[in-house]
Amino acid sequence: MTRPLSLAALTVLELTPPAMVRCAFHAGYSHVGLRLIPATGTEPRYDLVGDTPLVREVAAVLADTGVQVLDAEIFRLLPGQRVGDHEAAVATAARLGARELLVAGNDPDDARQMDAFADFCALAGRYGLGAVLEFMPWTEAKDLAAAARIVAHSGCANAGVLIDPFHFSRSRSRLEDIALVPPAQLRYLQFCDVPAAIPPSMDAILAEARAERLFPGEGELDLVGLLRAVPPGIPLSVEVPTQRLARTVDATERARRALAATRRVLAQVEE
Repeated sequence: MTRPLSLAALTVLELTPPAMVRCAFHAGYSHVGLRLIPATGTEPRYDLVGDTPLVREVAAVLADTGVQVLDAEIFRLLPGQRVGDHEAAVATAARLGARELLVAGNDPDDARQMDAFADFCALAGRYGLGAVLEFMPWTEAKDLAAAARIVAHSGCANAGVLIDPFHFSRSRSRLEDIALVPPAQLRYLQFCDVPAAIPPSMDAILAEARAERLFPGEGELDLVGLLRAVPPGIPLSVEVPTQRLARTVDATERARRALAATRRVLAQVEE
């Protein structure tokens, strides 16, 4: 079985959603990630929830290219928010054929956040989707151990932990920590690289995360070790924002370079 390789939205965030799908197709990816809900207030906002002209256009481009949707993002667990508030976006993700929903834990009340994640998993399950919690050092699910605990509490078969090598490094998680997560909960993996040195402040880490990562194999992370610690053939979402490079290199060429770099790392795993 061919491993799904997906172009994450953050890699080519300057593109509209239909253009992201076309970019994934022309760069050689089998899948794409769609950002239905912006991650920050400064990102472009698209009318991409519900039965909108843009949703219909994305569906048409997916059908025309044969590209599939690996994941849809970003579903935040926030204080005072009802899980049902996400249903329209979850339904849209299902309509577009997504397999997974990317969740971020942003509620400082631990018990409430665990219950909210369980409720979100139940909502995702009604649409046949997985719900994966991505740990990030600036969120309340700060590292792999914290995310594993929240996911385990849910008791849901469709729940998962999402490992991003960037957050894995910057949260000081360890390869041996992956044993905390049952293999079935590692539903897919994000993929990128960075220097080993961790920036001195959370603001600097955030800036690096959102704007300047490295193509796989061009940094200092043990990506081969990471891939050997997770289930074989796990889908990869290639998430490599490179804003400086984007000033001179277009989105499709950057996406091609990211994919070629990913395949070089995969070849090392298979040696």
